[in-house]
Amino acid sequence: MSLRRICFVGDSVTNGTGDADCRGWPGRLSAAEITANGHDLTCYNLGVRAETSSQIRDRWQDECRARLPGHVPAGITFMFGLNDIADEQDSRRVSLAQSLENAEAVLTASAATWPVLWLGPTPVRRDNPKISPGKGITYRFHADRVTELNARFSTLAKRLDIPYLDCHGHLADTPEWDHSLNEGDGVHPTGAGYEFLSRLIENWRPWRRWFD
Repeated sequence: MSLRRICFVGDSVTNGTGDADCRGWPGRLSAAEITANGHDLTCYNLGVRAETSSQIRDRWQDECRARLPGHVPAGITFMFGLNDIADEQDSRRVSLAQSLENAEAVLTASAATWPVLWLGPTPVRRDNPKISPGKGITYRFHADRVTELNARFSTLAKRLDIPYLDCHGHLADTPEWDHSLNEGDGVHPTGAGYEFLSRLIENWRPWRRWFD
């Protein structure tokens, strides 16, 4: 049995938006480690809807330090970027250059203190879906931009020597993920999609090393 506390830092896909069970992939993944594999795992879901990498860069340290004291084994997983590529009022929320700068700053600082895993952004529906998360707010997500950002994140992860899971490459054009996006809003999957994603992460070798 392994003892570990993990912060899952990200946006609405980390939060689990669209999951009627309100567990998302962090809750499902953590439950599997506890119930099926017998590990003592504390799960902190620090996903915030609509947040960009700039906003995550501003908050992650304070939130993780409060939850990961030095006397227990701990780790952080990051997943961000979808909101960076979205258009708000026909303007991209975060430029590609700024996304890469934010990612490098966050991953470099976090890896200096804790074990870190980085999960790439998940695919959106290919028709560039538009969602309205609040009154007067509309975001349009561009599928090709997610592909580009994922490729650039992957290259950065190799340079920083940070384990990177190419969620986009594993999920794009799979019947399970496409069906879940169609059942959802085109950006966020349903519970079935989060379950599919959690199984992908559960079998990822860098994740397994934290426990096995």
